[in-house]
Amino acid sequence: MIKANDPDLHSWIEIAPDSDFPIQNLPFGIFTTPERTPRVGVAIGEYILDLCVLGQHDFFVLIDLDPNVFHRPYLNDFISLGKPVWRAVRNRISELLQNNNTEISGNSNLIRECLVKQSEAEMLLPVKVQNYTDFYSSMEHATNVGSMFRDPENALLPNWKHLPVGYHGRASSIVVSGTDIYRPKGQTKSPDAAAPIFGPTQQLDFELEVAFITGKDSVLGESITTYEAEDYIFGLVLFNDWSARDIQTWEYVPLGPFLAKSFASSVSPWVVTLDALEPFRVKGPEQDPQPLPYLEVLGNRNFDIQLEVLLQPESGSEHSISRSNSKYLYWNINQQLAHQSSNGCNIQVGDLYASGTISGPDRSSYGSMLELTWRGTQPLLLPDNTTRQFIHDYDTVIMRAHGEHNGIRIGFGEVKTKVLPAI
Repeated sequence: MIKANDPDLHSWIEIAPDSDFPIQNLPFGIFTTPERTPRVGVAIGEYILDLCVLGQHDFFVLIDLDPNVFHRPYLNDFISLGKPVWRAVRNRISELLQNNNTEISGNSNLIRECLVKQSEAEMLLPVKVQNYTDFYSSMEHATNVGSMFRDPENALLPNWKHLPVGYHGRASSIVVSGTDIYRPKGQTKSPDAAAPIFGPTQQLDFELEVAFITGKDSVLGESITTYEAEDYIFGLVLFNDWSARDIQTWEYVPLGPFLAKSFASSVSPWVVTLDALEPFRVKGPEQDPQPLPYLEVLGNRNFDIQLEVLLQPESGSEHSISRSNSKYLYWNINQQLAHQSSNGCNIQVGDLYASGTISGPDRSSYGSMLELTWRGTQPLLLPDNTTRQFIHDYDTVIMRAHGEHNGIRIGFGEVKTKVLPAI
């Protein structure tokens, strides 16, 4: 067992039973306050542990790293040090936070110096995203979309069960949770119109996704196997791949998504490490036909992570509209990275790879408004008696995620985004 994952561990910091951030989690992120420049922190209960301060006090002297790596505006430099260092740092933080350790807890001045309330900090984009790929890895989602737009009897295209379908997205428009976005404009064309028009999308949608972040470079021409993939993966985040469905419908033939996706994508600020997710591994869906040898995997490579989407109108309260689970993904993260690199494409530290919309087997678990309202034909009724076919201006979309095992809850926090009118 990874030492920091021990379910019997308890912290000297008081942590609520329903917190996303017990001592067994310890996700990494970037934060700032009026008194502190951007730096690396770790979430613990309601607090952020300032790793920059710990480095200045020589708490990582037994680990081969420059403590200045924690005084950076992104995690890239830290995660480039590799998995042995990630694990050693997380284990050391776990030691320092355990209730029988007095290295920090016995020093009230140090406690005040290294602990910051999350409510008093601003969270920043956790990594400088070098490249962004969005996959299409949920069979339920792909089947729903294929049924709506093509032939329900042949919803999946012939290649879908043979490879993880994906496309390269726009890294520059990925924003952190709490960043408002503007309704995008573009060309749309109704089926009975003679020509397209230009204007704000009328079918703004969210997509419920998880994404992994890479922490190791590969060489151009080199392929990464499914067995090597996890040495390259630092951790996972929640991801909202915003989509303009009416723009997408008109533009996507023949080259796929473009302006309908590139206007914004929202990411959660805390990166949950693969180590922390180890207890939540499960077997993925049966893959038939059997994948080609370079996509074969052994062991449990999916994760039992419960996902939820909530919608909050401008003057109303948040309301849960979808509950899904990342275990439904047909293509897992090992296969996604192996396929991305199979042609020799080089991987870089800070690359972000999104899963694609994660939908489950029934309507309550669909991961987009497109599916929840079945292309707008079955509007959602909200508690304030308003309805939604797609997302309205001033709506806020909130996504949350957590896993539970042996009484331990490992959460991702949330990704929360408000939609403003087009400009």
